[in-house]
Amino acid sequence: MFLKRLKDCAEFTAGDGSILRELLHPDKADLQIRYSLAHAKVAKGQKTAPHKLKTSEVYYIITGAGLMHIDGEAFEVGAESSIYIPPGARQYIENTGDGDLEFLCIVDPAWRKEDEEVI
Repeated sequence: MFLKRLKDCAEFTAGDGSILRELLHPDKADLQIRYSLAHAKVAKGQKTAPHKLKTSEVYYIITGAGLMHIDGEAFEVGAESSIYIPPGARQYIENTGDGDLEFLCIVDPAWRKEDEEVI
């Protein structure tokens, strides 16, 4: 069994400017998974930097409201929304709500710095 609580994860600023806490990564624990899982936060009025991943990514919005941008398309997102981001897609998210925008990021295969390009 493996348990990791969000409060026990170190907070850091990602390359896209979001505040991240990494929950699961196969390279950092003895886990039989291919994906990585992180909790992200974007402050009110802020947005992440446009970026691309070589891998697929899914966002699951926990709280807040935002505008998701993928390859020139934009759509509103909010709590309980899931967003699939295909490999190589130009993406960013902006917080349009009254508080923090919080979401989970699932990257498959697991996130690696060399697979991300901030534009």
